[in-house]
Amino acid sequence: MVLFKVSRKETTPFGDQKPGTSGLRKKVKVFVQPNYLHNFVQATFNALTAEKVRGATLVVSGDGRYFSKDAIQIIIKMSAANGVRRIWVGQNGLLSTPAVSAVIRERVGIDESKATGAFILTASHNPGGPHEDFGIKYNMENGGPAPEGITDKIYENTKTIKEYLIAEDLPDVDISSIGVTSFTGPEGQFDVEVFDSASDYVKLMKSIFDFDSIKKLLSSPKFTFCYDALHGVAGAYAKRIFVEELGAQESSLLNCVPKEDFGGGHPDPNLTYAKELVARMGLGKSESQVEPPEFGAAADGDADRNMILGKRFFVTPSDSVAIIAANAVEAIPYFSAGLKGVARSMPTSAALDVVAKHFNLKFFEVPTGWKFFGNLMDAGLCSICGEESFGTGSDHIREKDGIWAVLAWLSILAHKNKDKLGGDKLVTVEDIVTQHWATYGRHYYTRYDYENVDAGAAKELVAYLVKLQSSLSEVNKIIKGVRSDVSNVVHADEFEYKDPVDGSVSSHQGIRYLFEDGSRLIFRLSGTGSEGATIRLYIEQYEKDPSKTGRSSQDALAPLVEVALKLSKMKEFTGRSAPTVIT
Repeated sequence: MVLFKVSRKETTPFGDQKPGTSGLRKKVKVFVQPNYLHNFVQATFNALTAEKVRGATLVVSGDGRYFSKDAIQIIIKMSAANGVRRIWVGQNGLLSTPAVSAVIRERVGIDESKATGAFILTASHNPGGPHEDFGIKYNMENGGPAPEGITDKIYENTKTIKEYLIAEDLPDVDISSIGVTSFTGPEGQFDVEVFDSASDYVKLMKSIFDFDSIKKLLSSPKFTFCYDALHGVAGAYAKRIFVEELGAQESSLLNCVPKEDFGGGHPDPNLTYAKELVARMGLGKSESQVEPPEFGAAADGDADRNMILGKRFFVTPSDSVAIIAANAVEAIPYFSAGLKGVARSMPTSAALDVVAKHFNLKFFEVPTGWKFFGNLMDAGLCSICGEESFGTGSDHIREKDGIWAVLAWLSILAHKNKDKLGGDKLVTVEDIVTQHWATYGRHYYTRYDYENVDAGAAKELVAYLVKLQSSLSEVNKIIKGVRSDVSNVVHADEFEYKDPVDGSVSSHQGIRYLFEDGSRLIFRLSGTGSEGATIRLYIEQYEKDPSKTGRSSQDALAPLVEVALKLSKMKEFTGRSAPTVIT
């Protein structure tokens, strides 16, 4: 057994290590600076209580992006020096973010140990590679992201850090082979266990869904299927679940080999970046010669996000969570006893609100950030939740879960088609969505992202919009000058959330303009980019009249889009005549 010593290394603060709702994300060139990662990891250890570190079991893995393998070895050496008892690593350093949450909550080690936290190495849907993004975040013993109380402490620690602890003489651990490597240090034994990345997660999915029912659907010659992992970590799960467990053809998997640079692509599952899947599903710019599959889905880099597509049909994430909630009790065994409640992030469309009202369910509108859902779930108040940014999930874990969402949709399709697999025409994704609109009304919805905007200009735009809210008569005068057919704004504010569980208050969570007819304009600065600022503009129009729910989103939203761009002076402030991405 290898002996190791603990070294105390002097360091100086960097000052730019403030973790956002999704952890710390920067360019790789920033992370590879001497001590940059070390400072953040030590600051995290120092922010946790002693029992969460000394003698603890921690998970260290991620989406496999460039610099992950080096980072894992550094964190192992620092964990040993800080008195951690054992580290669990997914084989090859791969674990999806939802799988990490599942491992913390469900896995029992060979010595009956349980994990109390995790370092997750991901920059989510951002590109990877030597010149692209890297990220790190810490998850707690409930499997969810560290709350603000902890992330604030981490940031304060990064500003004053003077030293870090590391076991420099600890040899690198082979993370490609399953097994346990043991070492001895000043405080006794230290183990690194490399385990199969998929087993715990697959077991959990099989306890939630009726795999036999989905298998029957996938074996029908009338049902075709396509799943695109965009070369992210979802590839480590796709073959196991869709091919080996559910019997799909291997040819139905696209880009399912995880790569450090995501194959040079942008692992963000939307209509802009999932080009190959979009074309295969008949939604590309050119007419497809081949008949598209009935169902398609994509994942982001760390597999917590999802995009759902039908044949020549896009399902908005806001509609997706509403449809899953409306059908969950019938179609998904895990929910057969009923839903505890539902929740959405504030910018997500109000489609879920209408479902909650219909079923008389508890409903919560929270700021963007999955930890807010986690609080509700830990308190037993929420079963299903979602964000417009392609994140959907439930209380089975404390992260959004891309593959869970795909299995939820396959369960709904299997349930609706259980008597039609013989001769009848199948109920399609489009049928399910249009039937939902006929029942609940349609929330026309789009999001404009202006990426890498000058941070100063973005702040000026936000300040201008807040100031404008002080006079609704002025706001409505501007609106009528742009479009007389748009209804009046009746309420405008900056969204603030008081957590019903712990009483904490989150302010400045987005600028809202709420219209008389139920329409909404939302403006938010997003912290998910690694450079500059991202301005997100959300535009929503509610239509109850069934004869008007079949229009194209572009046509239905055109008047509100025009109003939003003029009202915000978007071009004047940012210099942009068009958004980077429209979803």
